[in-house]
Amino acid sequence: MPWTVYMLRCRDGSLYTGITNDLPKRLTMHAAGKASKYTRSRLPVRLAYQESRRSKSAALKREAALKRLPRRAKLELVGTTQP
Repeated sequence: MPWTVYMLRCRDGSLYTGITNDLPKRLTMHAAGKASKYTRSRLPVRLAYQESRRSKSAALKREAALKRLPRRAKLELVGTTQP
């Protein structure tokens, strides 16, 4: 089963990065405030970016790489120039 690396735009403009093997279910959990402590206090969230990886290991490595990017690079990746 493929894994998805995703980024969410939170209400406060911050970006949240995560991985899942069932993106629709994970987005539903985020919207309900049950997926992550970080996003729970920043609802609503919306999907800003996603990419597929063949394995959980590859997805975890990509997630870590995305989290290390400076904010400007993350915003370019999701296709926005908002601060």
